[in-house]
Amino acid sequence: MSYHLSQLGWDEHFASLYHRFDRADATPGRVLRTDRGVCTVLTTDGVTRATLGGSVMIDVARDPALMPCSGDWVVLRRWPDRRTTLELVLPRRTTLIRRTADKDASGQVLAANMNTVAVVEPIHPEPDDARVERLLALAWESGADPLLVLTKTDTTRDPAAIARQVAALAPGVPVLPVSVQRGAGLAELREHVGPGRTLALLGRSGAGKSTLANALAGATVMPVQAIRDADGKGRHTTAYRNLVVLPDGGAVIDTPGIRGVGLLDTEGGLERAFADVIDLAGSCRFDDCRHDTEPGCAVQAALADGSLPPRRLASWRKLRREVEVESGRRSARLSRSRRIPAPPSSRLL
Repeated sequence: MSYHLSQLGWDEHFASLYHRFDRADATPGRVLRTDRGVCTVLTTDGVTRATLGGSVMIDVARDPALMPCSGDWVVLRRWPDRRTTLELVLPRRTTLIRRTADKDASGQVLAANMNTVAVVEPIHPEPDDARVERLLALAWESGADPLLVLTKTDTTRDPAAIARQVAALAPGVPVLPVSVQRGAGLAELREHVGPGRTLALLGRSGAGKSTLANALAGATVMPVQAIRDADGKGRHTTAYRNLVVLPDGGAVIDTPGIRGVGLLDTEGGLERAFADVIDLAGSCRFDDCRHDTEPGCAVQAALADGSLPPRRLASWRKLRREVEVESGRRSARLSRSRRIPAPPSSRLL
């Protein structure tokens, strides 16, 4: 079965990046899934499995964030013994990355080259404000367009009211209430994914990401398990990243259910996620205002008149401290890695 890669986002930009590596035994493809160093890749000739080439393994050893991931555009090489190796990951246009639990602040790429990142948050039992803010910072930092999707709206009488409340946490971000059971909001969600476009789904276990992927695909392409009624959390969840090709073009990347999300170097994303706080801070009398007891502090004035909730300011401060610490750790790790000689950039040639 043949595929038109343009339906998945292959365009002149990626074609120009690939041009220098184009040869008889090479072909471009898009990563659907990665399992322990073996990638499932979609090419014009169909789906193939490829092991990591030596140069890619060296890159990953230097920086784990360079591990091929769902959504990556890559260069494959076919060998005379019928092996296929993944020789190069083309530069990513957008990258959804979170901090791993290790102490050196390395990153784990959840998805690549998506146009939109949908933060998926269930209405039942109730949205978690802090989680929404954290995930939106991650989405903004990816370089893609963020979207906030509220799922399971059939479990409440007035989903529009909840959407208005949650919208205060997402300045500049569209908020879309969705119920797969009732088909509500699916048409609007489909506008964010179509020929040449990719939608990444980001959220906790049991948020409804796989259910959304199945609804968009019109078939069961991702396993869905029952959830506990008491807290709405999933008992069994998707443990891997998977790119789903949609029948009418475009793709959805279903990321693993996330219990905790560590922010890495996401200062820009944090500022956009907290644009309301940043705007207030820009109106303070002093440029170095700490927003505590300084005179002329616009942030404190907003707290006093109730236009800025104290919880919102506390969340911004907490995430900003986290980013500062992790940015320092990441800089130290990258500095150490630079001592390792880099392999040639044109290894495939």
